Amino acid sequence: MAHEQVFSALADPTRRRLLEALLEDSRSVGSLVEALGVSQPTVSKHLKVLREAGLITMRADGQRRYYALEPATFLELQTWLQQYLPPVCALAVVADSLPDPAALPHDATHQATVAAAQLGRTVGRGLEQVTGRAQDFLERLPKPKFGRKR
Repeated sequence: MAHEQVFSALADPTRRRLLEALLEDSRSVGSLVEALGVSQPTVSKHLKVLREAGLITMRADGQRRYYALEPATFLELQTWLQQYLPPVCALAVVADSLPDPAALPHDATHQATVAAAQLGRTVGRGLEQVTGRAQDFLERLPKPKFGRKR
């Protein structure tokens, strides 16, 4: 997967809205036009970019074209991004092992410890929230179907 192409495709807010519209199930172009409230040529142009980036697939049914998310691309992207994130569990353990900042003496020698404890707890909670949201997003993606791709 060309990460540059994926990130370029994801950079546009209309394309992100298209992906969100496809979270539940595959949809036709007409359905996407109605959902986004933009013109059919605009939707088609953005769908082409998303297809070329490998983020969606298309299947033909007579004259209609149905688009769906491509879970394999999102999973590959998640795996690639994971290498840049510190382990959440390790941060949570470190943050929990730090003393409560309110219980520390308030002289100048402990100010750095207080700041580190607060930062550790904040970073740990923030990463847990981001990871949780990413997991929720991935769980809403349609499960890969076995068989031939069209």
